[in-house]
Amino acid sequence: MGTREGFDVQRQLEAVVQDFRSSDPPMPVVVLHSDDDTGARSIATELCEVQKSHGTRCAVPSAMAGGRRPAQPDQGAGPDDVRAEGLRNAIRAVGELSDPKKWNGVGSRADRDRSDYRRYAFPRTRFVVAVDDAVKRWAESAPAGEADRRASEKALLRALVDERRPRFSHWVPRRTVSDMSHVFPMVIMTIGAATLAATFADVSGLMAALCGTGLVALLLILNFVPRSMPVFQWLRRECRWFMTTTFLRAAAAQSRPVAASPLRPLRSRDAVAARLYEVAQAMTDSQEKDAFRLRLHVLALLEDLRDSHRRWSWDLRGFKRLRPPMMFLPVADADNGGIELIKAVSDIRSRRSELDPLLVVAAVPCDSIELLRRGLPAERGAEAGTAGGGGRAREADRTQLSDWHMAWAVNLRVGQSPSHWGGLPWVVSIPVPAKERQTPLDTGQCVKASTRRTVARVVWSAQTLALSLALLAGGTVAYADVLSDRHCSTTWLTANRDTHRKAASGDRTGECIGIATEGVRFSTWLPGGDSEPADGKGSRSGGAPWTLSQLETRIAEQNETALGAGRGKYVTVVYAGPLSADERRGYSPVKGLEELGGVYLAQAVVNEASSVKLRVLVANGGVDLRDQVEMAELIAAYAERDPTLVGVVGTGRDLDSSEETTRTLRRAGLPVVSGTNSATYLPKQFANWFSLAAPDDWQTSQLGLIARQLRRAAGERRPPAMVVARDTKASDDRYTEEQAHYGGEMLDREDFALQDPLSYALSPGGDPEFRGPAQKICESADVPSVIYFAGRVEDVSPFMEQLGTHSGCAGREMSVITGDDLSKAVFAPGNESVAPKVTLYHAALAELRKAARDTEFYNHAAEYLPGVGDTVRHDSPALASGQTALSYDATRALFDAASRDDTAQSRSSTWVNLRAVRLHGMATGTIDFRQAPLYAGRKGHSIALMEVRRRENGSSHSRVVCSRVAGDARPLTERECAIGKGSAD
Repeated sequence: MGTREGFDVQRQLEAVVQDFRSSDPPMPVVVLHSDDDTGARSIATELCEVQKSHGTRCAVPSAMAGGRRPAQPDQGAGPDDVRAEGLRNAIRAVGELSDPKKWNGVGSRADRDRSDYRRYAFPRTRFVVAVDDAVKRWAESAPAGEADRRASEKALLRALVDERRPRFSHWVPRRTVSDMSHVFPMVIMTIGAATLAATFADVSGLMAALCGTGLVALLLILNFVPRSMPVFQWLRRECRWFMTTTFLRAAAAQSRPVAASPLRPLRSRDAVAARLYEVAQAMTDSQEKDAFRLRLHVLALLEDLRDSHRRWSWDLRGFKRLRPPMMFLPVADADNGGIELIKAVSDIRSRRSELDPLLVVAAVPCDSIELLRRGLPAERGAEAGTAGGGGRAREADRTQLSDWHMAWAVNLRVGQSPSHWGGLPWVVSIPVPAKERQTPLDTGQCVKASTRRTVARVVWSAQTLALSLALLAGGTVAYADVLSDRHCSTTWLTANRDTHRKAASGDRTGECIGIATEGVRFSTWLPGGDSEPADGKGSRSGGAPWTLSQLETRIAEQNETALGAGRGKYVTVVYAGPLSADERRGYSPVKGLEELGGVYLAQAVVNEASSVKLRVLVANGGVDLRDQVEMAELIAAYAERDPTLVGVVGTGRDLDSSEETTRTLRRAGLPVVSGTNSATYLPKQFANWFSLAAPDDWQTSQLGLIARQLRRAAGERRPPAMVVARDTKASDDRYTEEQAHYGGEMLDREDFALQDPLSYALSPGGDPEFRGPAQKICESADVPSVIYFAGRVEDVSPFMEQLGTHSGCAGREMSVITGDDLSKAVFAPGNESVAPKVTLYHAALAELRKAARDTEFYNHAAEYLPGVGDTVRHDSPALASGQTALSYDATRALFDAASRDDTAQSRSSTWVNLRAVRLHGMATGTIDFRQAPLYAGRKGHSIALMEVRRRENGSSHSRVVCSRVAGDARPLTERECAIGKGSAD
């Protein structure tokens, strides 16, 4: 600033700007006047340049910029003509301000860069200008004396729609989809309603999309077909303001109500036409029509500016625009419309309750300053002055220029009162010295309000949005990568959480653990899922001829049949077993494949013959079920979402984790029916445990019948015996521990001289180490004649190899007794075999030969199981181990409990009904749970005691010593289990 007086006014303006940062202070119309006019004009011009340099949005109407003056009225024109011309000039000035470029838009690049946020928008001002022009065209073309109001309303609408000036084209859309801003709200509402309706109606996504598209098309037809204003035009913000502003309700005669409702678009269009007609009447017929037009234009301008500084808008623009807009009128007189514009701003502010942010600074010539004191009593005219209409005239000294804003704000409370004298309450008049009397400012410095960027400008900005999008994209990629590492089936942001992915490590291959839902297939994620098991450890020649992929595909087809029956017409069971292959150790999922084959066979038979259908879900517990606890947790989580899940079939390996697995399923209310888990402790600890496999303690007691005969045949009082067991310190193989414990008790009970037990370890590659144990056995003083082998089927052949080649054991008659894991052995060339002079006795969990006469199991197997051929017998390689038969029977038992009286039972009812199950003609005999006591072992398990000898040609021969089919609770006797007498009947 060049003068002290200008500096003081600038300081007060910056104080207002500082208050505007955190609140909405009332904005005055600052009128500067001086004796020579040039003093006030120079200060106003300097203030405008300073505010532009500070980043303020400033506008200067062309007619009031101090350049070429507008056309003067005729010399003979009266005061009314001068006022009318001033009103028209003021209206043109407001229309000019509706161009955003007028607000620092045509200044230097530095001015634009220093301005806060983006350009202003003036939809209401442009709309009012368009209405004004449309009314003029209608008034010129309307027939004289036209009395049909309806026709006039339609003509006005047509004139408004046809108003095609370029700067107005954005608010009135053509009958195309080029401008859809007025249709977007209704389209969004329609799509949202269609989505909710589709969700609650449970219809397909395609049907919902078709319905939504049809509704949107209907909206567009209703919007663009009418020749008058589109039916949804009133949804635009300028039309809503035009319909709801109280200024027009008071200004236009309300001959009939004009109401708008989003549910009645056609009626709303008529309401727009009615409001437009009322406004047209006020603009053409009233005596103060130009004054009404000016105030309507000013009202729209102030409302646009207020909306541009709304703090709680979607873009928080009010928090980013920290400086109020300023309008500078370097020359404001009666001729160019400046006086009328100042009066209109004050009048509109006195009528409305909202505060707008526009700060007006005008330089009024001394001969026009009295026009701002309208209707003053003569006795008070001399006192009129600075503080609005109620201040006192004082000399322009430093004190007055320093406190004018506070004095005006205090007097504003009274200045707006209707009973007060007719001054302009929003105008503060500041007399300044003539230019030659102004005090020069030595430093030329200017006061500026704080320029600290707000949090909203930093947090809610395009740069922050770009950074957020980059972080979001990176987070999305990282999250998708985490999901891919943790789950088997994932998309960018979602995953099937019923399965967990186990990455490959030093001792395991990659696996997929959990329950397969929503189209997940373990055959896709597990190694070798689409191929038959390779020969090697854990596999047998002539094993399951079907693949995991084949079974999953056929189970999925059966599940579609079950789901097609509808709610209440099917039950769901889960098969939980070891389906993973360990390629590093050569293990293949033979056990899991054979058990899953039995579950699928039961499902196919049930769905063919029963009105209640069976749905099967497949769950994988990893290699040898070592991840079965995690599998059980995922099954329990799924059970909370699916009430049709009634139980679990499987968990066929006895591990240290079996207790926690069964406990987890019990907490979920799920009964477990296992076909091959021979744990003794599980039925004693858990009421939800049901097993078809003979428990380990009962198995070893039956093997005691053979051990007793071996003791007598030895001819010694207490022949030496020994327990050889796999070392389980580094594993959770509880079956081996149970076998070693009950086997030692059995030998001691049968009066053998037990030697210290021996254990053998597994190499890092999974191979058993028998050289050390075999040396201790064969080089001892008393070589045991009976050995109880507590190990797995894959360890038998290496053990027999050592017994047959060591000098202390080769050629010596020996007997090896072991448990039911040998049921999976195939004694054929290239597979398991026994050493010369060694006889192997083991238990089998299923007597298939006797039960084959009374079951349809093998006919069903030939019909449904892939790869088994047309002729299937109990000794067919695919079924000889009994794993498939036991899983088939377990599934049938669970389904029988879940479908009593041809009605799908609940989970709890299924648990209760299991203790009433009795099924004849099953693959292993009669499945009877009726006599199964709580927390105790039951009777009537299927069992077979097998003898394996080496023939003279080097092959191994297996025969049944004695057996019982399931449901036969008669105890085995030593007589019928006599050894060395040939095959039992």
